[in-house]
Amino acid sequence: MRLGVKWVAVAVFVAVAAATAYLLAPGFRGSDEAPDSDYTLKLVERSGRLTILYDNNPYNATCTPEWGFSCLIELGDDTVLFDTGGDPEVLGHNAEALGVDLTQVDYLVLSHEHWDHTGGLSVVLEACTDLTVYLPASFPYHIKSRVRDGGATLVETWDATIVCPGVATTRVLDFNPDEQALMVNTGEGLVLITGCSHPGVQNLVQAAEEATGLDVAFVFGGFHLGNADRASLDGLVAELKGLGVQRAAPTHCSGDLARLVFSAGFGEDYIELGVGWRMSFQ
Repeated sequence: MRLGVKWVAVAVFVAVAAATAYLLAPGFRGSDEAPDSDYTLKLVERSGRLTILYDNNPYNATCTPEWGFSCLIELGDDTVLFDTGGDPEVLGHNAEALGVDLTQVDYLVLSHEHWDHTGGLSVVLEACTDLTVYLPASFPYHIKSRVRDGGATLVETWDATIVCPGVATTRVLDFNPDEQALMVNTGEGLVLITGCSHPGVQNLVQAAEEATGLDVAFVFGGFHLGNADRASLDGLVAELKGLGVQRAAPTHCSGDLARLVFSAGFGEDYIELGVGWRMSFQ
């Protein structure tokens, strides 16, 4: 009996020590500050094409607009899909309408766990036989299980993480929900793609610049500004410009007022986009 009590005590001590080490580790998920590191990601410049496969704002008449967001990044030998929208049928339809072969996707990056960014996951898993999925480590177990059961390789992220040459996630910003964005380095500057920007688009821009040492030249995607007033939006435009952002394109959950304010604030450097929008870059 004494021997059994002794081993129980040892087990409890080991468990407490392990938990303490995890909580005190650099980059622990409860911290909203960047990990204490001087390391800078080296992202080579890539050329290719961006395509919005899923968005609630219309652009290309052959596509179906629906609430959610997904963007395809084609880089020659590497194809990355950022988020999957909310409905697998709509994602599949829009891909077909735009001549996109989802079987060619090599990497899937999920920004955050909400349904309108993960709802099309099944169609991607079914299409791809050799897929690597990058998602924040705090994602719920059932989504991680779907990825593994679908035969994909799962990579859980917290720090900024290289996906393929020239492409990386930002660190995961601690929020509700936790969220990461996607960086693509091009000959025209660093591009940042956001899912919903729940932690603030300015904070995601700052995280990208901290990770790479580069200014974000172009940021687009969901900015989550539907409830923001004019004064707050004017301040945000000024803040993004102060961070070095040259072009901006709010869509998805950004709201109509935000699009108007960004259009006025960025002028010719504002880009109106929606589902089916495409842009090539060198």
